[in-house]
This record gives sequence, C-alpha cells and structure tokens, in this order.
Amino acid sequence: MTDPAGRAQALRQQLEEYNHQYYVLDQPSVPDVEYDRLFAELVALEQEHPHLQSPDSPTRRVGGAVLERFNSVEHLVPMLSLDNVFDDDSLREFDQRLQRMLDDVSELEYVAEPKLDGIAASLLYENGVLVRGATRGDGRRGEDITENMKTVGSVPLRLRGSGWPQQLEVRGEVYMPRAGFEALNEQARSRGDKTFVNPRNAAAGSLRQLDSRITASRPLQMCCYSMVQADDEPLFDTHSEALEALASWGFRVNEEVKVLTGAEACLAYYHDLMQRRDGLAYDIDGIVYKVNRIDLQRELGFVSRAPRWAIAHKFPAQEEMTVLRDVEFQVGRTGAVTPVARLEPVFVGGVTVSNATLHNLDEVERLGLMVGDTVVVRRAGDVIPQIVQVVEERRPDSATPVHAPDHCPVCESPVERVEGEAVYRCTGGLICAAQRKEAIWHFASRKAMDIDGLGDKLIDQMVDAGLVKTVADLYGLEWPQLAGLERMAEKSARNVIAAIEASKDTELPRFLYALGIREVGESTAMALAQHFGDLQSIMQADHEQLIAVPDVGPVVAAYIEGFFASEDNRQVVKALEEAGVHWPAIEVPDDPADLPLNGQTWVLTGNLEAMPRSEAKKQLQALGAKVAGSVSAKTSVVVAGPGAGSKLVKAESLGLEVWDETRLLALLENQG
Repeated sequence: MTDPAGRAQALRQQLEEYNHQYYVLDQPSVPDVEYDRLFAELVALEQEHPHLQSPDSPTRRVGGAVLERFNSVEHLVPMLSLDNVFDDDSLREFDQRLQRMLDDVSELEYVAEPKLDGIAASLLYENGVLVRGATRGDGRRGEDITENMKTVGSVPLRLRGSGWPQQLEVRGEVYMPRAGFEALNEQARSRGDKTFVNPRNAAAGSLRQLDSRITASRPLQMCCYSMVQADDEPLFDTHSEALEALASWGFRVNEEVKVLTGAEACLAYYHDLMQRRDGLAYDIDGIVYKVNRIDLQRELGFVSRAPRWAIAHKFPAQEEMTVLRDVEFQVGRTGAVTPVARLEPVFVGGVTVSNATLHNLDEVERLGLMVGDTVVVRRAGDVIPQIVQVVEERRPDSATPVHAPDHCPVCESPVERVEGEAVYRCTGGLICAAQRKEAIWHFASRKAMDIDGLGDKLIDQMVDAGLVKTVADLYGLEWPQLAGLERMAEKSARNVIAAIEASKDTELPRFLYALGIREVGESTAMALAQHFGDLQSIMQADHEQLIAVPDVGPVVAAYIEGFFASEDNRQVVKALEEAGVHWPAIEVPDDPADLPLNGQTWVLTGNLEAMPRSEAKKQLQALGAKVAGSVSAKTSVVVAGPGAGSKLVKAESLGLEVWDETRLLALLENQG
C-alpha cells in the first residue's frame, strides 16, 4: 500500500518543479491536464489525511515564485485561483452545494464567460491613470510589468467615462489571438528561430520581456474579468454590473459573457461554446462561472486558495501525455516517405488518439524524438493530432533513435533525399504499389476526375488483383471484373463503370490536376490551362515558357518538364485520350493581364447557397484571380457565406474587403 505521507511529499516536489518550469523558466514540460491531475490527487490526500497538510504545499498557494529580474509588488487583494470541474454532474454538485450554504436562495444567478487560455495579470489605477501592471506571481505578490502592459493596445492608460474609484485594481487575462500567433510563428520560422508551442506560451513569453519594445511587437490582447477596490464597500450590487462598468471605462470585456440562472442554463452555455470553440479568434480551455450577486459572494467567502462562489468548468484537454510506441513510414503518391507516430492510445480533444503526424524527419530531429519517449500530443478541432513536445525527464533508458529507412517499406526500392528538400522519397515509381494506389485514388478524387464510387478500398482490390496498373487502365475495365471483387455486387459494379465512363467528359484543369504532377494543385493547373489553352502546348513547353505562367516558379516548372519528359507518362496520357477522355477548348486571352481580376487573391469561406464553392472558384480563376485557402494581408477580397468562421474573423481583424454571395454573383453575372 502506498505511504500517504511519502506520496504527498512526492506530489509537492513534482508540482513545485512544474511550477518552476512554467512560471520561472517559461518552459513547461507537461500539459495543463497533467498538472491538474496531480494537483487534484494532492488535494484529495490532504483532505483525507489532515495531518499531512503543510504551509508550503502547492494547495496553499497559487502560481510560482516571482522572477528576480522584475521588481516585486503586492496586490491590493490576493489573486486567487479557481477550483475546477470536468463534467456536467460536478457542475450540478457545485450549484447544489452553494444553494445549501445559502438557505434563502432557491436558484442562483451566474455570470458565465469563456476561460481564456493566456496569463493572468492585474492593473492598478490611481485617479483614473494606470500606475502599475503586475503578473499573478504567488497570488499575494507579483512581478512589476508596468512598461510591458502599457504596450498592450486593449489596456487603457487613462480610464474613460466617470464613476471609477480613486484606487482600482483590475484583473484579466492577457492572451494572443490565433491569427497573431500564426503570424508570429511564421516570422520566427522565416528567421530560423524557435517557434512557440501554443498561443498561451507565446503570450506568457511576450509579457515577461525585459525589453518592452519586444512586447510591443507582439499581438497581445487583454480581456478583463473582475475589479478590486481598496475599501470594503463594493461599487456595484452584481458582478455583471461591474463588467459593464469596466467596459464603459475603456476595458475589453469578452463578448461571450452571459448572465444565466441555474446549473442547466450554465451547462447549455458550456456545450454551445464547446461546439463553437474552434471558430473563435482565440483559444479557450473552459468556462468560468461566478455567482452574480456581490453580497452572496461575500457570504460564501473563500477556501485557502480559491473563492467558493466561482468555478472553472474545463473542456476536454486539447493536449495530453502518452508514450511513443513506434515510428512507421508511409509512402504517398509522389513517393514521399512520411513518418507516422504510433502512440499508446490517449483521450485528447474529445477522441481517442493512437496515431499522430510527424511531417518529416526534420520535425523528428527538431523535437529530439525517440521511440519510448513520453510525449505531449495536441489535437484541436478537426486538426490531425500532432506531437508538440517531448517530456525528456521521463525518457527511459531503453529509448531508441528514429532513423530514415534505406528502402521503401512497400516495394523495397532505395529511398533517397533530394538536396534542399526535407522529404525522403521512394525511387520505385510505378512499380511501387503504394504510389500506384495513391496515384489512382488522386486521379479519381472529387476535385480531379470525380469518379463516384471509386474509393480507396476498391482501388486497393483492383491493384492487388492486377486489374489496374496505370490510371488509363480504368477505362478498359468491364463490370464483371469488378463484380468478382469483395463487397461488389453487379449493381455496384455497373455504377462504378458508369461513373468511369461519365468522367471522360471533363475539363483541362481537372485533367492536369488529376495527373498528379508534383506541386501542381488546382490553382496551378488552372493557370497552366488558361495560359496555354491546350494539353499539347503544355507538354511541349520548355522551362522559360513554363515559368512565364503565373503561379509557376522554377521548381514547379522542373517538375512539369520532368513529368512530360517521361515516356511512360506520355504513353499514359496518350492512352487516356485514346480511351475518350476529352475536354472543351479554352480560349486563351491575348494578354492575361487584361483579365479583370488578374493579380488579385480571393478567399471563399462559409456556405454558398446559389452555387458550389468549387464552381465559384472556377469562375473566379477564369477571370484571372488566384483563389487561396487561407486569409493573409495579401488577400484582395474574402467572400463570406453563412457559417463563416475564423477566416472571416481574421479578414475583419486585418481590415480586408469582405463580400457576401449576392455581391459575388453580381460580379460573375456582369463578367459572364
């Protein structure tokens, strides 16, 4: 049986080490969920064995030590932390517990707001002027970061309006919006600097700079969530009134704040925001509920480290720890050999994850990853899970390095790495079944030849049975050949053959994209088709002619030249045309610069109701526009339909021109 005293001491030491890494070194080694788990275990131990309670326990304090490089300042009132709940029933129990403590209250009113994932800070105002900014520190004393806080645009240097007290301390969360975080990391990558793991770490690192000019260059925001007065008499009867006052005095208050009555309304708010979480412009990791009436807050009081009248309802963790069991290598349609992490299954981001992307061997090296390591896995929304950090202190002696394979794991052909590229590639070409299958799947995909019913499982069977060796073989298939395959009855087989036949009537950009030429995506295929007008001209074009095409640089031009220089590839193209694959002629403008949208970059987001987004994209490209998948400062116009999310938010934050679908349709009709 575990010794409670020994376990409590071990937990204190471990939590203090994590506190030091997080608050002092700015180098957290574990995700928040691991800290919360160990903290909850220590709380339970000390409650079960009161004699184990210690004045130096992490349960008696909040945060970590004050850095020596900043002056230490004392908060007017301690900045306490919040207790957490992780499920609906625990939130209901919290509400019921408060009602029992407040005999004359049958149903409580709460203020609910997103729990921003940033760093807590306080602002002290005297006679309406900002005189001090400070970190939470250990809860009683924090670090003086006044000059840094002055650089945050959403922090008022002088209060607006009237009615504020002579001395006022305002608390809030300093955070970095996602768009700003992505831009900051992109800048770091372009300089070859280390990137931040997530927006929370970026905000913490930015706020604690000795040189305030560095902080000023970072895209920080602050949302305020409470005020503290030096005197005992509150200015307002409710917390919601206090937030309204803060907003009137010039502070940013979160737009999602709501006043709710009862636990069920709080839970409805929680689940609604959890569904919309990925569409917000900032990271949140839960919901904070506070009893609205100030007199009830005072009646409920505090425990050692947290108010009884408030609680944080955490979302399922987006980061978790697990063990890397193996690294396997997969082969894509271009021969790219990509490492894939095989993990001890872990529940993160609302699903059980057992695999994670590693991108390439450079990423493995950057992480310092070894098989057997304990790793931090992040999954946000529909994003593919990825390993973001190695917990080196938990590395076992048996951990082994990850090496690139010498031979293809599918066909045993040699694997090579082209100078200047991060990717290793199989040299097997069409003899490699993996590349063959991927090439056929890409050819049949919706944005390429759009062959309905030709999925990856059927393609696997056809290749394994020797029915198809190149994409041209698809057009020689007959339904009895498919009907003999697993799960393929006569009707299904006939439907697939009909879909293959229908795909013969296509468009040149689709056909070019379907061929799977390296780096030739939809936009580049469209640019090639519009520039040359016919396939033969593209196949015969030399390097200089190719780089004259918008969206085609020297590297892409070399890939196009190399593809059509291959006799095997030319034979496949010839066989496809002989099988009846055809497309309408394209009228080439005398000067592409004359196209009305030439040189413009457009982005489509949300749902378009009058036409599919693919059709709108095609028509915009025909007018000379480049249609991109992400918003940047170089974007000319963003077309936003119903359901537009983060792309619209980013466009508005950058001050870009935003159109609705009606305006887009008018443009296309006028140019038609």
